[in-house]
Amino acid sequence: MRTAVRASALLAFLLLSVETNTHAALRVEILRSTGGLPPHIAGLFEEPLGFQQPPGGPYYVFDRRAHTVYSVDADKSSARKVVEIGQEPGRILQPRGFDVRPDGSFVVADAPRGAERVQIFGPAGIRVSGFTLPGRPAPAVIAGTLVLNGIASIQFAGDRLLVSHPESGSLFTEYSQGGWPLRSFGRLRDTGFEQDRDLHVALNGGLPLVDPTGGYYYVFLGGRPMFQKYSADGTFLFERHIEGVELDNLLAALPTRWPTRRIEDREIPLVNPTVRTAAVDAAGRLWVSLSLPYTYVYDAHGDKIRTLQLRAAGTISPTSLFFTSDGRLLVTPGCYEFQP
Repeated sequence: MRTAVRASALLAFLLLSVETNTHAALRVEILRSTGGLPPHIAGLFEEPLGFQQPPGGPYYVFDRRAHTVYSVDADKSSARKVVEIGQEPGRILQPRGFDVRPDGSFVVADAPRGAERVQIFGPAGIRVSGFTLPGRPAPAVIAGTLVLNGIASIQFAGDRLLVSHPESGSLFTEYSQGGWPLRSFGRLRDTGFEQDRDLHVALNGGLPLVDPTGGYYYVFLGGRPMFQKYSADGTFLFERHIEGVELDNLLAALPTRWPTRRIEDREIPLVNPTVRTAAVDAAGRLWVSLSLPYTYVYDAHGDKIRTLQLRAAGTISPTSLFFTSDGRLLVTPGCYEFQP
């Protein structure tokens, strides 16, 4: 009798533990800001779309609407323009993408007169090199007035540049800093719209991300959200769907026919994002911010381990994420800092 009672008690305890752990796994964590740029600095920016800091250096803020890159002192006391608006080399016009290297140099991808251009600048904002990509821009994934794919996805990969170019037949394209294509890899996903090339390409638009622990992630921006993982040599490792109760209504409302817009001499499908931005932390965990105000975190095996909302003055829908060398998370809009 006592044995049966003990067994029943143990079973009840185990069931309670499973239930508690299940609820914990589904819980939305609130991650609150621990700081950021002071109001008199943050108020200078019209639309900050990049907020990064190399080790021991100043902060850099990419202000898309002002066509400007700012440098902010490490003590956050003052800001100055290091790259300003202009069409000529050494200036930027219609900028889309931005990234900073650990040595403080940075890249800006812009599109003066519709031509996709890449420029690399030293820490003081002096142009070091640049090139223009051939051909016409690919169909875009757009959030409001923001183009999220193509050159907007540009990122440093060591001494190379990584860009999403699914129109080439591969997800990743690596360029030298002089503009030479070095390699392409990554298989396009099945979309069900292969007969409509522009829509198929747009639904394969995404963010190519370097994993500091080795390899690469590719996060698809439009359509059904998912990501893929590749090894350092470009070998496909795994694919995961991005799912959660927060996304159920959004996924149920995904269109089967997509609206179009006219660009020059052709109709281009208008694809809205289900993912806004993503980044990889020093431990190789993938952080994915959705078009809804939620961020999912995945471990190195592709399993979801956290569901977050980022809050400062209010709930934030991130437009960029960046992890500093000391583990802080820098977020736009608002230029806030978090301790993840």
